[in-house]
Amino acid sequence: MEKIFNNTQVAFALKSDTELDRAYFLFKMIDNQPLVRIGTAVTNFALKANLPVEGLIRATVFDHFCGGVNEVDCLSVVDKMFTKGVSSVLDYSVEGKEEEDQFDAALEMTLKTIEFAKERKAIPFAVFKPTGFGRFELYEKLGEKQTLTAEEQAEWNRVVERFDLVCKDAHSKNVALLIDGEESWMQDAADDLVTEMMRKYNKEKPIVFNTLQMYRWDRLDYLKKLHEKAKKEGFLIGMKLVRGAYMEKEIARAEEKDYPSPICASKEVTDENYDAAVHYMIEHLDTMSIFAGTHNEESTYALMELMQEKGIKSNDDRIWFGQLYGMSDNISYNLAANGYNVAKYLPFGPVKDVMPYLIRRAEENTSVAGQTSRELSMIKAERKRRKGE
Repeated sequence: MEKIFNNTQVAFALKSDTELDRAYFLFKMIDNQPLVRIGTAVTNFALKANLPVEGLIRATVFDHFCGGVNEVDCLSVVDKMFTKGVSSVLDYSVEGKEEEDQFDAALEMTLKTIEFAKERKAIPFAVFKPTGFGRFELYEKLGEKQTLTAEEQAEWNRVVERFDLVCKDAHSKNVALLIDGEESWMQDAADDLVTEMMRKYNKEKPIVFNTLQMYRWDRLDYLKKLHEKAKKEGFLIGMKLVRGAYMEKEIARAEEKDYPSPICASKEVTDENYDAAVHYMIEHLDTMSIFAGTHNEESTYALMELMQEKGIKSNDDRIWFGQLYGMSDNISYNLAANGYNVAKYLPFGPVKDVMPYLIRRAEENTSVAGQTSRELSMIKAERKRRKGE
């Protein structure tokens, strides 16, 4: 397979020299782990103390990794990316809320993004997080098969109602809906609920997509069991495959509570697990749709090769590639230039509320071997290329 991801001219076509310099500066910062920790602590303190740092954050890290402070704010970014064939997934990235009115606000925002997606070819998916619609502890309790109090049961019924409202709306407007994966100890309850939604709304086509975090060694078996259930009960599967975003947390909790770690023994095993899930889904494309969320070049090439072998068109609408906005442009834009379906996750929300998300991304970047140095070498190569023009 021809290696296409090192074409920096395609990767950074939308970035001005100034934006390229800013990206270089940011990844240089992220590359320095102690700096990330200090920056995180200082930023958190400044925001809590209401110091005027929002403008600075907005002009640097926020504008690089986020689409805007609200959904309308994102449209210029959405339209700009779509000129290069890259679609957007508007991701309301306000994390860690625990109140009913905040869950209702997240519900309203998700419904709004579905409406946005219905009207725009450039936005093929909507998305939400399970804990955006209900309390973490509630999912956890259900996953552990604990009995809920009457009050908790009423609360859970509201969570189910929010899920159903959004899935029903997505179904009626024919907009695919991605539901993000979270920590393993709350995921069982979320999985059961998402499966229920698939059963209900994925009869004709996959509208509802769950997420499998393939750094968990049990996820391939889960996918196979779900497939059996889907065949028996006559529904289709939509699945976003990612490697996972909570590794340190997962390992620490398993140690603390003395149970076997749910995470694969090594990065290599995770990679194999991810590729095996992709392979399984491609073998069963008649009943499945795949959203391959990955920043890994090898896995991306592997999926492209599989498609080629099986004579699957690059723009087959059952296969999407996804990356995060502000990262891996060399993968996203080169895929799009070669006719593949690509969507960038485009986070948005008030600067203050999106900070936990941004901090998680910076920490993730420092912990993923090679991610930041790859970004830096790509940016360097493009700056050099431009100087030589």
